[in-house]
Amino acid sequence: MTIRLVSCARIPTADAQFELCVYRSNQDLKEHLVLRVGDLSRDDVLIRVHSECFTGDVLNSLRCDCGQQLDESMRRIARHGHGAVLYLRQEGRGIGLSEKLKAYNLQDAGYDTVEANLLLGHEADARDYSVAAMLLGELGVSKLRLLTNNPAKVEGLTEHGLQVTERVPIEVQAHPENHGYLTTKVRRMRHLLHVGLNDVDAKAKNRDAPIQVTLSYAQSLDGSITAKRGESLALSGPDSQARTHELRAAHDAILIGIGTLMADDPRLTVRHAEGADPQPVVLDSVLRCPSGAKLLSHPTLRPWIVTTPRADEAEARRLEKAGAVVIRVDAGRDGRVDLGSLLHALHDRGTRSLMVEGGAAVITSFLAAELVDRVAITVAPVYVGGLNAVENSVWVNGRLRPHLRNPSYERVGSDLVLTGDIASRERHQ
Repeated sequence: MTIRLVSCARIPTADAQFELCVYRSNQDLKEHLVLRVGDLSRDDVLIRVHSECFTGDVLNSLRCDCGQQLDESMRRIARHGHGAVLYLRQEGRGIGLSEKLKAYNLQDAGYDTVEANLLLGHEADARDYSVAAMLLGELGVSKLRLLTNNPAKVEGLTEHGLQVTERVPIEVQAHPENHGYLTTKVRRMRHLLHVGLNDVDAKAKNRDAPIQVTLSYAQSLDGSITAKRGESLALSGPDSQARTHELRAAHDAILIGIGTLMADDPRLTVRHAEGADPQPVVLDSVLRCPSGAKLLSHPTLRPWIVTTPRADEAEARRLEKAGAVVIRVDAGRDGRVDLGSLLHALHDRGTRSLMVEGGAAVITSFLAAELVDRVAITVAPVYVGGLNAVENSVWVNGRLRPHLRNPSYERVGSDLVLTGDIASRERHQ
């Protein structure tokens, strides 16, 4: 990879008289910018590596802290007298503006910024700091004080041979619009900042947030999830399986029915991707879960077995002794766990995002109750001729017609992954 200087010009601002230089990289063919002032050969030079954010930097959007950080960086560098802002063209943590706007729509639906990127098929953070390292080399900078709250930036520059002598915090005021975003930075992306809970509305908003439900499963070309009810069948290829595990890591909890547990004996962990294990949840209306199920020896979490008031108390004690937490909720008319009561119970325990993996009865129930917000379906290039993912009861009286908004199709290995927001509509009369 190479980078070359294209042009420079004097840029007077309210803070200082800067020089703005444009560099072009042969790696991405983008024009990256350097806004500099003073002597950059000094060991105490102050540097901000800033990724482009049109919505924050130009429109002053309140959804993030990017524009405020850019303004504050310019002020601090101007006061110090020696430093530079490296303005890298990697909008939306590397996914581009159009995809970032799609991610914003998912965030408005309740997903956090990491979950939104993963649901769109991107990395949580796709940024690369090799261009920044080359720019600093062109500027003659080998030692620097870095304006950032993000340890990944320090690590990224250090990996390229630069010496970061000090990480200089650059925090901005949290408010209701960016509170959740900043909290996600701390909780999911290791950012070192203090997010205050001064705003009562922000507290209420987080407390009352609904659970976002993502339906995820693998099926054959003919819509089968297994050849025969009660039997296990692996359909996903290794690449799409890794994508599913990324999606697991993006959710607070993962749910299956007792039928899937009995057939597959899954662990419900994140093994083929980076990230924390979601809380495992099993729907088991009469407590049939065997004491030897792999889920009961989960490496980090006690699984939640959700059942109904009619479940036997002795069976509940058996499962709790084996390592589970038994949660009783209301039963529906069919005697099974009422899904509305289930979601309230999970919400009370801190769950804000739930991934539902099946089986067919559970998939059908969530669709019929119109509780699904998004789907991620892997289609394997094979015919099975077995049990369909969605049972006929969804179409009772021809009323319910779920369909996808904003569908996206991606080839992952040999499989096709379909994602989209789900909606229901009445059949036209």
